[in-house]
This record gives sequence, structure tokens and C-alpha cells, in this order.
Amino acid sequence: MCSTTQFMVHHIPVVLHGDSSEKLFLYIHGKMGRKEEAARFAEIVCPKGYQVLSMDLPGHGERADEMERFVPWEVVPELRAVCGFAWQRWEKISLYANSIGAYFSLLAYRDAKLEKSLFVSPILDMEKLIRDMMGWAGVTREQLQQAGEIPTAFGETLSWKYLTYAAEKRITKWDSPTAILYAGQDHLTARQTVDDFARQFGCAVTVMENGEHWFHTEEQLSVLDAWLQNET
Repeated sequence: MCSTTQFMVHHIPVVLHGDSSEKLFLYIHGKMGRKEEAARFAEIVCPKGYQVLSMDLPGHGERADEMERFVPWEVVPELRAVCGFAWQRWEKISLYANSIGAYFSLLAYRDAKLEKSLFVSPILDMEKLIRDMMGWAGVTREQLQQAGEIPTAFGETLSWKYLTYAAEKRITKWDSPTAILYAGQDHLTARQTVDDFARQFGCAVTVMENGEHWFHTEEQLSVLDAWLQNET
């Protein structure tokens, strides 16, 4: 097992895996994740000479009481702060991000000089996803604008502020060499969205056709582990 150290970067709980190295992976979890989930990833990459730094995003892990702050205008400054901390201590920084963690990272690190980026089931077009969820809930743009927020039967709260933010902050720059692991049964990000993003930014895409957005079964985790071994 990799050695671990837990500490705070500003007010953000983080865990660092691995022995001293000049190479670091920042690990950004998705919704319902936590910093400790990076341990599985660390077991793969630490023997290859990396350390792994993972953080609890607002509303997750030790910060479960901050769920209202799990929005990009709150999360992005934190990601930049943690990356700033990392650049003071490591020479080569790479990125692993999952689901909405990838979306937050695309916003936060568009100007960062990352060695490589690995995205698993990434959300790449938040505006489209919110519009899709509006369709699932039968909510019109006019209704959302008037109400501001509308809860849905599938557990998400639609937000006019979030929709307009996503529309104004579309991803137009991403220079990091990037590999994507995509699930053919992903219900949040369409295959066309992934293909368009990969074409625009020169990303490599691997597809598990019978995979789901959340890689969690034994078969899915085996595919994920093999992909990580190959990409790192």
C-alpha cells in the first residue's frame, strides 16, 4: 500500500499518497465521491513514480455540510488554490478527474501546464446536460428563468444560474494531452458530445460499450484498472 498523509490546503481537506517524487497526479472526484477514493488509483500510479493528491470537494467527505457550495463558481477557485499549492512542491503535474470533476477541472485548469489528463465518464458540456435534464423533467427555459430553481423527481435541482453560467463558460480551450474512458451506456454524456470534444482537442477515447457512467461493477473496475495501467 502507498503511504498516505492527510492535511489541509487552506480550508480544504486533502490526502497525499506515495513517496516523495517530482511527479504528481491531482485526483478530482465526482458527485458522491470523496478524497479517500483516490487510494485505488494511487495503488496503480504510485509504483510508476507518481504521488497522488486528492481533495474533498464541497458537500463531500469531511465537508458533507457544504453541499450548497458544490457549484462551479465555488469549486473552481478551490481547484486553482490546490493546484497553486501543488506547483510550489512538484515539477510535473498531471490530472485525473471523474464525471463532474472533469467539468470543474476543464474550467479551473484551462491555462495550467499539465503533463497529461485522464478523464473517466467526463461531463464535457454542462449546458447540454442541464437542457437534457430540463427535458426529462418537462421544464421549459421560461419556467426555469421565472422560478430560479426547480427540484426534479430524479433528485437534481435545476438552476437558472447554473444554466446561464454553463452557457457563458463553454469549454473553448484545453491544451493538456488527454485520454478519456467513456461508457457506452452513459446517461449523462452522449457519445456525440465525447466524439466532438475529442475531435476539437485531440483526445484519445476508449469506450466500454456495456459500461455505465459510474464504473463500479467488478467488470467495469477491471476495465478501468487496465485502462489506467495503459495510460500511465
